[in-house]
Amino acid sequence: MSHRFDVVHEAGSAMSVRAGQMELFRYTYAASDPQVESPRPYLHPIRSLAGDVVSVYRPWDHVWHKGLALSLPHLGPHNFWGGPTFVRGRGYQWLDNNGSMRHDDAAAVDLGDADVAIRHHLTWLTQRGDRVIVEGRRLVAGLLDTSAWVLVFETSLLNVSGATITIGSPTTEGRENAGYGGLFWRGPRSFEGGRVEAGGGLRGETAVMGSRAPWAAFVGQHDGSARWSSVLFVDDPDNLRHPVPWFARSTPFACLGPAPFFDTAHPMPEGDRLDLRYAFVVAGGAADADRLESLAGQAAAALRRTRRADPISVP
Repeated sequence: MSHRFDVVHEAGSAMSVRAGQMELFRYTYAASDPQVESPRPYLHPIRSLAGDVVSVYRPWDHVWHKGLALSLPHLGPHNFWGGPTFVRGRGYQWLDNNGSMRHDDAAAVDLGDADVAIRHHLTWLTQRGDRVIVEGRRLVAGLLDTSAWVLVFETSLLNVSGATITIGSPTTEGRENAGYGGLFWRGPRSFEGGRVEAGGGLRGETAVMGSRAPWAAFVGQHDGSARWSSVLFVDDPDNLRHPVPWFARSTPFACLGPAPFFDTAHPMPEGDRLDLRYAFVVAGGAADADRLESLAGQAAAALRRTRRADPISVP
């Protein structure tokens, strides 16, 4: 098939990125989800080059999980993850603290022969509407080979809250081994029980959860086609706490993501800026250890290739 990139806009709220006739992903940048789900941009559906969907949106067990999305459960007292908040000594509590990420400008598209980039700005608002973070975001999609493609996700977060805010996780609040928060992927139902691996020979959910490695991957099988797909994250060497700790689950559902605040909270003074870059790979087939290492190397090269000399602009 042709690998020419194209972008289809959808009424000022989303865009579909295609390689030839295949939709790689739909990016909803102006979400309209309920407030309790912390409305924020997300990618879904996400597809392999074979057309298999490797993401899920609003699963019944955690309706605030949204395909692939930047989500933070503990940004100071605010929840930009969705759902209840873990409170030390009290467990999960429904609080009036679910923030939202507001898309602020026309999403710009840079369309090239080898890749396509989407750029826009966001304001993170508390539930009562106060500004906490202004963000510049860029997504760059390109092909790695005939069966794999990569998305480079770049964000620059600036604290405009007027005070120091601390980014943490349920683990920093007292819940053991629940350090989620960051760029988070939720896989389809059929991926339950799939294979989790990470750089350095780590294999299995227990080994990968909370461990630090330059990359981590999930391999699962699809209903319907019965084909396999592999997804993989690579942490940029300049990121906070590189190599990053990972949050990974294979049961009761498939999920994976870099978790830089897994067990160590990060204070951000007023005016402080946090830049994060990750590569997210979608590959056809059940990648073995050698294939995963190869994909990780190619994704790391994509991170280097797309690195900007100037930082992402924020409003």
